[in-house]
Amino acid sequence: METTPLLRMEHIGKEYFGNRVLADVSFSLEKGQILGLVGENGAGKSTLMNILFGMPVIGQTGGFEGKILLDGKEVRFTDPLDALDAGIGYVHQEFSLIPGFSATENILLNRESTKYNFLVEVFGNRLETLDRAHMRERAERAITTLGVDLDPEMIVTEMPVGHRQFTEIAREIDRESMKLLVLDEPTAVLAESEAQVLIEGMKKLAAQGIAMIFISHRLQEVMDVCDKILVLRDGKAIQEAKTYETNVRQIAGWMVGRKMEETAESRPADRNPGAPLLKVEHLWVDMPGETVRDVSFDVREGEIFGIGGLAGQGKLGIGNGIMGLFPAGGKVFLGTAPIYLNDPRFSLSAGMAFVSEDRRGVGLLLEEPIEWNIVFTAMQTQNAYTRSLMGGLVKWRDDKAIAAASKEYIDALQIKCTNGRQRAIELSGGNQQKVCLAKAFAVKPRLLFVAEPTRGIDVGAKRLVLDTLRRTNREYGTTIVMTSSELEELRSVCDRIAIVDEGRISGILPPTAPVEEFGLLMLGTTGNGNGNGVSEADRTVFHNE
Repeated sequence: METTPLLRMEHIGKEYFGNRVLADVSFSLEKGQILGLVGENGAGKSTLMNILFGMPVIGQTGGFEGKILLDGKEVRFTDPLDALDAGIGYVHQEFSLIPGFSATENILLNRESTKYNFLVEVFGNRLETLDRAHMRERAERAITTLGVDLDPEMIVTEMPVGHRQFTEIAREIDRESMKLLVLDEPTAVLAESEAQVLIEGMKKLAAQGIAMIFISHRLQEVMDVCDKILVLRDGKAIQEAKTYETNVRQIAGWMVGRKMEETAESRPADRNPGAPLLKVEHLWVDMPGETVRDVSFDVREGEIFGIGGLAGQGKLGIGNGIMGLFPAGGKVFLGTAPIYLNDPRFSLSAGMAFVSEDRRGVGLLLEEPIEWNIVFTAMQTQNAYTRSLMGGLVKWRDDKAIAAASKEYIDALQIKCTNGRQRAIELSGGNQQKVCLAKAFAVKPRLLFVAEPTRGIDVGAKRLVLDTLRRTNREYGTTIVMTSSELEELRSVCDRIAIVDEGRISGILPPTAPVEEFGLLMLGTTGNGNGNGVSEADRTVFHNE
């Protein structure tokens, strides 16, 4: 007997600013089923989910075509609160937690447990008091469902980024009426072990009858947890298939519409590094959730130096501390010149640039045009893209140069947009990441720090970004320090890779070292008794040493 699907979206279409982003997309989802929604950045995944969830941007830009049926009844949400009331939860790619609140307070926000007191009889429900014990019990129940080790009383600002993601998901799990949960790149900020915990939690929820839409660029995870997949390309539904009927390579081919090649390219054997360009001595950084305790290392001129490790161990703190975004101490030299810490402008003026892992909070001026985002730092620190009179007493921006530069980077990085005047907030997450890279390239730095450069980026765009970093390194001689949660990504690009554990470097290896050696370093086992130095294998990286 045929049953009514929990969700059916029929012939969905959408235009933004004259740009067709969705065209005739249809799919259905049963109770307890997990759908993998995949596609390149700009394929229309987030827009499709924004339509489902009733995000205001959809109504503000002319609405959408087609119809949505929930339990067989047509719905058209005009506000996310309507979707929540109907039993649809949405864990967005960017965090929406209150920093000063605990995990429990964030999980139960606007749904707090209260208890009776006599003042209610006089003054009404406004004077109900919070039932802290029951709130903690509810939060623990949601956290236990996920199977993660998360302290319900931990404040968000003290959490590693992975725990923030679990808090976001636990908040949706606590809703009693939950029927459908949308997860947008939930594993992008998680280490592999944390991602596996989340996948097991998703399976538990599915067993309880909760359907899920899982958006991810990690295709193996999609294969591991999803019942079926829907592939979007250029706003169209290209393929819908059961996961057991396909494989990762075939899905990637559907996504990009062209033959997929390996991400890693063969590394030439005659890499010739120069003298040490960056020297770091006993660096400490007070970055919440990514504390650096005592780190020392050198990066040679012309090198791509990788920094990896598990979430919350301090790998992200190194670049953030050197660039002055969090309190730091120790000694840092660029060439022979000391770098004064805790001063972002000095770091930029010294010839360094930074692509942050937090593209929305640090990397972009979201309400400004793409071209302004690309050139702004270079204008501020180098007076680039400006014209002047009277020895610089009178200055104004060079709009023609700004437009030309932005077009160059838009074309080089294949940023999907209408033109350089489009606002950064209107771009997909992956295209926003490309704008962050373009902004750093526009500074033409001697040394470039890049943190999580392919976070939330699809297979095709990932290759483009990594190839761009290689080309920038080789053609312009830019020295790059790249931090990533994906070990294989580091191994495909870097000359040497440092692994950070508990705020210290547990060892440095060549990319050709066995994966097991990297795993030991991530667990704090160096194998050579050197807790904060260079492993023996590091000496074999460059053949001319």
